[in-house]
Amino acid sequence: MQCGRGSPDRGMWHERAPVLRHSRKTGGVERAASRSGTATTALRSGQSPRVAQARTIVRALHTTLQERRLPSGHTLFRRSWNALTSKTACGLVPWKNILYFRNMKKTILSFVFVLSLVCINLAQGSYKQPAKEIMDVLNAPAIPSTSVSPTRDKIAMFEPLRYPPIAELAAPMLRIAGLRIDPTINAQHRQPYFVAMSFMNVSGGAATKAAFPAGVKLVSPQWSPDGKHVAVGNISAKGVELWIVETATGKVRRLGNVYVNTAFGGFGWEDNDTLSATLVPENRGPAPSYRDVVPTEPNIQETKGRTGAVATFQDLLRSPNDEKLFDYYCTSQLAMISTKGLVLPIGKPGIYDNASFSPNGRYVLISRIERPYSYQFPFSRFPKTVEIWDTTGKVVKDIAKLPLADNLPQQGVITGPRGLGWVPTEPAMLMWAEALDGGDPKNKADYRDKLMRIAMPFDGQPTELLKTEHRVQGRMFGERDGLMIYMDYNRDTQRVRMFRTDYRDASNMIPINERNIRDNYGDIGQPVMKTTSSGDNVIRMFGDSIFLTGTGASPEGDRPFLREMNLKTKEVKEIFRSGTDAYESFVAMIDDNGAQFITRRESVSEPPNLRLRQVCPPGTNCLAVQDRQITQFKDPSPQLRGITKELVRYKRADGVDLSFTLYLPPGYKKGTRLPTVVWAYPESFTDASVASQVTGSTNRFTQIGGTSHLFFLLQGYAVLDNASMPVVGPPETKNDTFVKQIVDASKAAIDKGVEMGVVDPDRVGVGGHSYGAFMTANLLAHSDLFRSGIARSGAYNRTLTPFGFQDEVRNFWSATNIYTSVSPFFYADKINEPILLIHGEADNNQGTFPIQSERLYAAISGLGGTARLVMLPLESHGYAARESTEHTLYEMTTWFDKHVKNAKPR
Repeated sequence: MQCGRGSPDRGMWHERAPVLRHSRKTGGVERAASRSGTATTALRSGQSPRVAQARTIVRALHTTLQERRLPSGHTLFRRSWNALTSKTACGLVPWKNILYFRNMKKTILSFVFVLSLVCINLAQGSYKQPAKEIMDVLNAPAIPSTSVSPTRDKIAMFEPLRYPPIAELAAPMLRIAGLRIDPTINAQHRQPYFVAMSFMNVSGGAATKAAFPAGVKLVSPQWSPDGKHVAVGNISAKGVELWIVETATGKVRRLGNVYVNTAFGGFGWEDNDTLSATLVPENRGPAPSYRDVVPTEPNIQETKGRTGAVATFQDLLRSPNDEKLFDYYCTSQLAMISTKGLVLPIGKPGIYDNASFSPNGRYVLISRIERPYSYQFPFSRFPKTVEIWDTTGKVVKDIAKLPLADNLPQQGVITGPRGLGWVPTEPAMLMWAEALDGGDPKNKADYRDKLMRIAMPFDGQPTELLKTEHRVQGRMFGERDGLMIYMDYNRDTQRVRMFRTDYRDASNMIPINERNIRDNYGDIGQPVMKTTSSGDNVIRMFGDSIFLTGTGASPEGDRPFLREMNLKTKEVKEIFRSGTDAYESFVAMIDDNGAQFITRRESVSEPPNLRLRQVCPPGTNCLAVQDRQITQFKDPSPQLRGITKELVRYKRADGVDLSFTLYLPPGYKKGTRLPTVVWAYPESFTDASVASQVTGSTNRFTQIGGTSHLFFLLQGYAVLDNASMPVVGPPETKNDTFVKQIVDASKAAIDKGVEMGVVDPDRVGVGGHSYGAFMTANLLAHSDLFRSGIARSGAYNRTLTPFGFQDEVRNFWSATNIYTSVSPFFYADKINEPILLIHGEADNNQGTFPIQSERLYAAISGLGGTARLVMLPLESHGYAARESTEHTLYEMTTWFDKHVKNAKPR
């Protein structure tokens, strides 16, 4: 398969002649070869050096003009191009054209002038870098990620690659069935990866570095249940290899001569010595073409009276050839792989969207995707066959044949089995949920769901475990005593409930907690889990108690906690809670009773580090209380310590309590009014008291990376971060007042900043990403509070998302006025402040198609407004490449410097 961008049949001159390449350093163009190299190439192809040089320059110019869509039809260029590119069958320039060129000195001079203009144009359009202060922080090393072993005696540390080069994003990408696949390695396109791994003991001592060869790209590291090994993928030129690391010594080795299909699958531990994996099948033949494919049939879709919400999914199948590509790259061979490298295939290759082994290792639950495929929905909606196999691949039990899910109600679910999984504390018991209301939340029903189960030897019919009044939202299992905790959710009231029961006899369902899903203050946390010998996660238990951990939202900000809950009495004891002078969160248990545990502590001046903590529970005797730091990560950006931050509270005109975190730049002098950035993201609430809750913490270590708006602090701005933008009201109608509520919230934030003597009301800009971009464009269209805006990766015309957006439950046809009234595209003539639109050209987020930014820009442009559109090549909804990150920051700071900081008084 020819995977290159050019044709393999290009001729000697095309292959060997030097070209002009773009230089990021200079922003212009530079030679890729010396004059002597040019002359040598010319002699080999029978051309004079000067003609070769001229042809090289013109070809580079032609390519540049094509890429930048400049007028290649210009008479001067056309005559020059024709003269230099006319060839005989031998690839040589006809003499008459060479003579013609010798007689056009003026034309050559004019041509050089045109070329110089093109070079200037290139310099203007090249990737740019922000100010040095920003670059210094971007280039600072990242604090490693950490993970505690299941046996709680070791810590793994992973060094990430913060900003991959744009060249990695430029690898071939197939956008099919809701997936993004790199066909050169049959893997997920642009997987985030680590470049190094090391281990240290919780008890202390020096770290041991894993002895990988240079240049590894490590993905999906996973502990073995006994903590003695870590399995990890390595992205190589041929595919994703499977490696294993000995955690005691750091020794590494590759397992088998196989490649993991991470385009549609992965790997995981089944016991201490065995992994399961979905592998790229061997001897599968050549891949279908994906470039310059000659169609053999039209692309046809048909519908026949079926109703259902059609969301604005991206990266869908579009042709019969896409179907072939999906078949080829998503087909995997399920296999077991021992730590010694023995590979045991199971069953035949197929497209498996789920393959999980029972805790006793004797059975496999598989979900296999079948035809017919859909061009309107991603793979998750495709037909599926769900079966239980034995380890030879023989079908033991047919569970379900699920049809194409093309008629789901808005915010609905399928009617067949969903959420299938093994009960981790049983040898082989399968459990799943099924809808009792037709999957439609608008239907009236006494019970919306039921939980079903079936156990080995699977020779009977599934039995009902229990019914739930509202939609099942998940389940977890304790390590013993049949403990199961499950949640259900009421869409209409937005309330979530937590229950416990004994799955062996679920006649007694005991409520644990109920709250509004947005009520962070009332969140009791999540159970602390442990890993079983089969690699499954279960709730850690101590006597009649379990442990809960959470962010601990409070009026003082987030204060993470660790608590013990007695399941019989519901008594809750607080073991640990972060103080108000630092931010400290629970990481892992060390002992079984909660007396020793690991936390991650950070403060405004201290970088995040792991600590070993010990408390003395009531009624116990602690001989020695330990509280020591384990890791020693240093501050990578000490220049940021001059930044100050403060939680600020205020009220909206309707009485709703709001807040923002006020960031002030290094060296700020009290009383100085600054140019200000308001950065926010709207959220929906059914209750004003819940909307008023504080989130986040001012005690966290200030780290700035990626395309963060906090980089404005290094340019002398104040930042009102996470400014509250609540939209309060009933689920069915809250967006009726969306615009008014965000305008009022913005005015309240600015007024508070002005009252504090920090904000210059004549120099305030607003920005946001995704739904925050949607908010930004609306604020510019419906208010004059801001001098300018930055909107990144947003959606601005809601008629292009007609079956809902965010949590809007109505469709366009039932609420046409809402879809138009909240769409800033329909008010482009009212956007009279400059707006910077940034969007990834390969955005894959539902609803935020790149055309959203393109059409808003075109509308503003056609109506005489001021806007700038920056389309980032190869980037998705978030921006990853170093070049894209740097350029985005350059655009943001340059735009606000011009239109906010240095804006003329109004």
